[in-house]
Amino acid sequence: MFADAFRTFKRPGYTVNSSISENTFDIKAFLKNLTTRPGIYKMLNDWGEIIYIGKAKNLKNRVSSYFKTQTASIKQQTMVTKVASIEVTVTHTEGEALLLECQQIKRYKPRYNICLRDDKSFPYIYLSSDQDFPQITLHRGAKRKSGRYFGPYPSAHAAKESLKLLQKLFPIRQCDDSIYNNRTRPCLQYQIKRCTGPCVGLIDKQSYARDVDSTVMFLEGQGGLLVEQLIARMEQAASRFDYEQAAAFRDQIARLRRVLEQNFVDGERGDVDIIACASKANMACIQVFFIRNGQHLGNKVFFPKMSDENNPAAVIQAFIPQYYLDKQVPFELIVSHEPEETELLAEVLSTQAKHAVGISCRVRGERAKWLQMACTNAENSLSGKLADKQGIYARFLSLQQELGCKELPKRLECFDISHTQGEQTVASCVVFDREGPVKSAYRRFNIEGITGGDDYAAIHQAVSRRFKRLKQGEHEAPDILFIDGGKGQIHEAQRALAELEVNNVMIVGVSKGPDRKPGMEKLYVLHQGLAEQEQAIDISPGAAGLLLIQHIRDEAHRFAITGHRQRRGKAAKQSALEDISGLGPKRRQSLLKQFGGLQGISSAGVDSLCSIDGISRQLAQRIYEHFHHQDDN
Repeated sequence: MFADAFRTFKRPGYTVNSSISENTFDIKAFLKNLTTRPGIYKMLNDWGEIIYIGKAKNLKNRVSSYFKTQTASIKQQTMVTKVASIEVTVTHTEGEALLLECQQIKRYKPRYNICLRDDKSFPYIYLSSDQDFPQITLHRGAKRKSGRYFGPYPSAHAAKESLKLLQKLFPIRQCDDSIYNNRTRPCLQYQIKRCTGPCVGLIDKQSYARDVDSTVMFLEGQGGLLVEQLIARMEQAASRFDYEQAAAFRDQIARLRRVLEQNFVDGERGDVDIIACASKANMACIQVFFIRNGQHLGNKVFFPKMSDENNPAAVIQAFIPQYYLDKQVPFELIVSHEPEETELLAEVLSTQAKHAVGISCRVRGERAKWLQMACTNAENSLSGKLADKQGIYARFLSLQQELGCKELPKRLECFDISHTQGEQTVASCVVFDREGPVKSAYRRFNIEGITGGDDYAAIHQAVSRRFKRLKQGEHEAPDILFIDGGKGQIHEAQRALAELEVNNVMIVGVSKGPDRKPGMEKLYVLHQGLAEQEQAIDISPGAAGLLLIQHIRDEAHRFAITGHRQRRGKAAKQSALEDISGLGPKRRQSLLKQFGGLQGISSAGVDSLCSIDGISRQLAQRIYEHFHHQDDN
């Protein structure tokens, strides 16, 4: 998109991917030749890692401001001490620089930028348009199908709740087309009056189309007009003495009114997002309230990643482009704190959305009430997050005391093994830091080449594979390695680390206590280099550190079992016919159709098998021997 607009400069005075330990960056030589045009700049450390990305209307003025101690903030002064190089990309306009900055921050997630963690696509409600009896369903991802898309909704839960309401109000089918096309009798949804049975012809096209039109009106926010139309239909039914139909319309109107009263936002008729921010103790919380066509669709919470304290206006300034530049943008954003570059943000968003987008801070009346509600929710969410963070930090402090660590641990890893009678063995590795689980760092290992049920060998293989990647620089080393098991397991883990010459990790075995009761675990601590001197330690009952150990152990157990079940389920789905050489997909399908399933094939003789087109006598003999050999075993 920006191929013709950008040009990357490599100036003298810096080295990328340097392994030097001292900062040798010559800022004067760099600034001497730096352009004054708009663009973005990337600051890199000694190892070539991008630590900060920014945009500027004037690159020379902006970059030089970081190196002026009289104007630079404490955060900037700390950051520039780690700068070993700067890369510059020039753009035509400041708006293009903003777009590129947003894309680069999302890609590299630099340490000193405010980074939006949640980057999932939003769910929509999709109504098909190329069928006689359209389907309504939840949709997430690219909009490739022909039809109408309503939303976006703040979460899949909010969209599903809306679909449940629609089922009660207007019984449009929500089943998949594969199910719809193969029905021979009405399903349970018809029995409970959540569908009108179009799959078996229990409703005509005209009546179904009226329900579809009513659904569209409701989703477009025309609830008042829809109520008037239903009232007219009710009166017409009553004039025809069709009191049963009139009563049905009456009940539908009552349900619709209740829904409209619960979700209606007074004074709003368009698409508006309300964005509130609260910031405290190096953390920030963003609350976004979504209003579409005068209906409140719900709210979503974000906790941007920050390395230092930032005021709410700066957080909102960073949040808006990262969040909205690849999504559908409403006509107006109401913010709790005015960003520094409001006009630039509005201009870029309007260009991207292809309609005018306003950003308001000072609002009155009902809008002020909604903004205050969003601010209150942001503050409450931040307080809860801080409490959780402090609770986890306290658990780390307790763990340090209980295990006698010299320094407070930063990173913990835990391994567990799951299998069924030695089959489909899976090892899990989960990671915690001082903020809790780091799910992006979780890993599973399919264990192969060992004797079934040998947990010692499984632990050895899993730890070896995990720490080989550590040696290659793929992830950082943990301070403590927990193993779900006793002395045997921790010695295997120690042996695996010794083979890789990793000798700075404390290993702790977590052995299940009597009757597997929580709080009765036995802990064995092994310091590398003292393999024969593992220590059994007792942790104070109810200690916060013990709760942390239980948490990471249970999480590793859950993650291992989930992986094992997935692997076992995949193996169970594989047909026994797939193990027979020379029997491809088409022949397998032909056999299954002719004999009605595996049971029929397994009981068939060689003559019956070779009577099928494409099955030679030699292949039929292999099929027969495959099943009967299994029976002999």
